[in-house]
Amino acid sequence: MTPDRADRAAGLVETRRALAAGEVTSRALVEEALGRIEAAQPTLNAFRIVRGEAALAEADAADRELAAGVSKPLLGVPVAVKDDMDVAGEPTAFGCPGAFPPVAADGEAVRRLRAAGAVIVGKTNTCELGQWPFTEGPAFGETRNPWDTGHTPGGSSGGSAAAVAAGLVPAALGSDGAGSVRIPASWTRLIGIKPQRGRISTWPWGESFHGITVNGTLARTVADAALLLDAASGNHDRDPHRPPALTVADAVGRDPGRLRVALSLKPPFTAVPVRLDPEIRARVVELAEKLAELGHAVEEADPPYGQIGLTFVPRATAGIAERVREAPDPALLDPRTREAARLGRLLGGAPLRAARRAEAVLQRRIGAFFGSYDVVLAPTTAVPPPRIGAFSRLGGLATDRAIIAACPYAWPWNVLGWPGVNVPAGFAGPGLPVGAQLLGPAHSEPLLVSLAAQLEAELRWHERWPPLRADADRPVA
Repeated sequence: MTPDRADRAAGLVETRRALAAGEVTSRALVEEALGRIEAAQPTLNAFRIVRGEAALAEADAADRELAAGVSKPLLGVPVAVKDDMDVAGEPTAFGCPGAFPPVAADGEAVRRLRAAGAVIVGKTNTCELGQWPFTEGPAFGETRNPWDTGHTPGGSSGGSAAAVAAGLVPAALGSDGAGSVRIPASWTRLIGIKPQRGRISTWPWGESFHGITVNGTLARTVADAALLLDAASGNHDRDPHRPPALTVADAVGRDPGRLRVALSLKPPFTAVPVRLDPEIRARVVELAEKLAELGHAVEEADPPYGQIGLTFVPRATAGIAERVREAPDPALLDPRTREAARLGRLLGGAPLRAARRAEAVLQRRIGAFFGSYDVVLAPTTAVPPPRIGAFSRLGGLATDRAIIAACPYAWPWNVLGWPGVNVPAGFAGPGLPVGAQLLGPAHSEPLLVSLAAQLEAELRWHERWPPLRADADRPVA
C-alpha cells in the first residue's frame, strides 16, 4: 500500500528532491506533518511539544530561500527531535514532570539541523532521563507503537520512533545510551543509526552520561537515516570527542565488498537470566543466511565482552544523578529515577573513574576481535515489543532485571563508543517488528551503512507500513 502524501510523510531523500524541484512547498509539507501529528497524538502520543506556529514560520522562511535558489541539505524538510535536545524557546524536560524553563539556545545537533535548513516540527516523548526501553511516564502518559498500539515502541527514543514509523515525519533524531535508538528502531521496523561517540554533538553536554550516550538517527530507509546523520554531524568547539569527519550518505549503494561477519547470538554477561526469543533468533539467523547468499563469509562468534557490565553501571547512574540535580522538582520524579540517582551518587567517585579507565582496555580487547571479523551481526533485543504498562508497577530492582532480560544486546557498544545500525529483521508473534544490529569498530559508519543498504535493496523492508489508521491493532501488507 502506497499512502497519499498527506497521510504519511515521504522519505527524507524524496522530500528534499521534491522541495528542490519546486513540486511542493515547505509550508505545505509542514502543514501536513502538523495535521498528522494532531490526528495521531490521542492514540500514539509521540510528541511532548509541537511547534505549530514556529514551524510554519520557519517553513515560510525556507520557501523564500528555495525561491531565491538557496541550496542546503535539508532546506524546508520537516523533522523531529527527541526531548533531551535543546530547541531555543522550548523547555527540555527529558521525559520528566515539572515546570522546566525554556532554553535560550539550540543544542549543537539542533543548530546543525537548522543550518542544513531543516524545520523542527516538535520534540518527541522519552521516558524519564532516557533510562528504560519503554516510553511511558507520569509527565506525558504512554507512547504507543503504530504497528500495534497495545505495545510499546521501545525507548528511550520511543516518541521519535513512533513518529517516523507512523509516517508523521520523514525522520527524527534520538539518543542512544544503552540502545535507545536501536531498540525502538527494532520494535518499530526502522533504521536506527547509533554513530561513533562525538559524531553528532551532545552539547551542551560535552559527555552525556559520562560518554555512553550519543545522538543518532531514525528513518525508514538507510539513505534517509544516513542523510540526517550527515546533516546533524559535527562538533561544538568545546566537545571532548571529535572523530574525523565522514560523509556517511556516500556509502549508500556502495558495494561493501566480501565481509567477514560474526553472527553473535550470546549476550554479554549480565548476572540476569536472559532467553533469546526463538522467533527473534530465527529472524536474525535468516538475515545471516541472506548475508551469506550475498557473498559474505558468516560464522558464529562472540566478541570477548568479559565483565564489561561493571563499567556501564557507574557511568549510567552517575549521569542520572547529574540530571536529577537539574530537575526543578526532584520529588515529582519516578521513585526508580530517584533510586538510580542515589546509586549514582555512591558510584560517582572511584568506581566511575575505574569504569572510565577500563574503556581503553575493553576497546583494545574487543578491537582485536575485528582483526578476524569486519562486522558483528547480533539481535537488537531478546524479546518482541512488550505490552504497554508491562514495567509500570515494578520497583527499581525488578525493572532493572526485566529490562536487562529484554534488552541485553545493545549497551556494550555504548561503553565502547563505536557505531551500530539496527536493521529490520521481520516480525515475531502477532505482527510485532523485531530487528538486528550491525556492529563495527571505531569510525565504521560507512561500512555498516553500505552493508545495511545492501540488505535493504534485497529485502525492501521499507515498503511495508503500519496500519494507516493510528488506532488499528495489526499491521497490513
